[in-house]
Amino acid sequence: MIDLRTLREDPDRLRASQRARGEDDSVVDTLLDLDERRRAALTSFESQRAEQKILGKSVSRAQGEEKAALLQRAKELAAQVRGAETEAEKLAAELDEVLQTVPNIVEEGAPPGGEDDYVVLETHGEPRVFDFEPRDHLEIGERLDAIDMERGAKVSGSRFFFLKGVGARLQLGLLNMAMQQAIGTGFTPMIVPVLVKPETMQGTGFHVAHDKEIYRLPDDDLYLVGTSEVSLAGYHAQEILGGDELPLRYAGWSSCFRREAGSYGKDTRGIIRVHQFDKVEMFSYVRPEQAHEEHQRLLAWERDMLAKIEVPYRVIDTAAGDLGMSAARKFDCEAWLPSQGRYRELTSTSNCTEFQARRLGIRYRDKDGRPQHLATLNGTLATSRWIVAILENHQQADGSVVLPEALRPYVGLDVLEPVK
Repeated sequence: MIDLRTLREDPDRLRASQRARGEDDSVVDTLLDLDERRRAALTSFESQRAEQKILGKSVSRAQGEEKAALLQRAKELAAQVRGAETEAEKLAAELDEVLQTVPNIVEEGAPPGGEDDYVVLETHGEPRVFDFEPRDHLEIGERLDAIDMERGAKVSGSRFFFLKGVGARLQLGLLNMAMQQAIGTGFTPMIVPVLVKPETMQGTGFHVAHDKEIYRLPDDDLYLVGTSEVSLAGYHAQEILGGDELPLRYAGWSSCFRREAGSYGKDTRGIIRVHQFDKVEMFSYVRPEQAHEEHQRLLAWERDMLAKIEVPYRVIDTAAGDLGMSAARKFDCEAWLPSQGRYRELTSTSNCTEFQARRLGIRYRDKDGRPQHLATLNGTLATSRWIVAILENHQQADGSVVLPEALRPYVGLDVLEPVK
């Protein structure tokens, strides 16, 4: 949720952010109008409530006709107070409803535009030149008896899969390597709930009423998370943390669930775009003035992980129109996929500034003991999709896959051999 004080003091900043995202900037005028009317109604209520208290004392001292007149005035004033209170509450609810729909203010420097308007910041490694026709990850995985899409579809439907044998070992090894790196850099490991309440999902920045990506269990009014960011953001909801506790860093391991609505025909082959996958996610709680620096740290830790799997990748600065609702800035790391001849996203890291903390009521005490909203950030450290990049970039002509050296101790194998 955006800061109302920022809205009042610098409405043009929000207008510019809305335009950069390709959103309607007239919402700023709507917010300003509702805020002004709400504050006026609240002032009226407080003024009349104060008069009501003074009048109450006068009634207790008055007698005769004077008391009768004061009682009549008290009755009228009570009705006015109730009306002013109702109006203030109504306008506050309307203001909050509109605020819930407004995305975070884009950080200065983020490129404007849509999905294709990203800026490439850096490129690492060169795509491998094969002396044979490279296979895609699914063909490799089937030869290894590591990926079973057919039985995944039989059991659960399209875009579900089994990881089997060396496929299961590869994912467990990869995520364990990610978790060990996170622990080594000061993160607290977390196994998180994957079912959350609507207020947790909504507070993180997902619109539960309209987001078609989210799986919902209507009988329980619970939602399956698409990322452990949701659970980790809600972990300290409605809490005031000590300033000396910050930064707090958590690494969440969870299964993630996405409906992939509207993606029919896109990446239907293999495990690039699926309904269920596993992920290790970094999540940081920091002071607002530390958020920019923390964002660079998360990106650096993602680079460290990508270096360990030895694949060519690039870092992009995501355009404003392609940011999620909570993100003020987002960097993606995309790995080269030989079968597609292009880069595909493996990680992303977002600076959500104070946006999620305002929605979830998370604060910290500053040096003067005053509660202030903190900033939250998130970043992917490894997911099931990484298997795609590992298999394709490290495949051999005979169908085997030579694992990156850093990953071998976690998988317990140096080479994945095709099943004969």
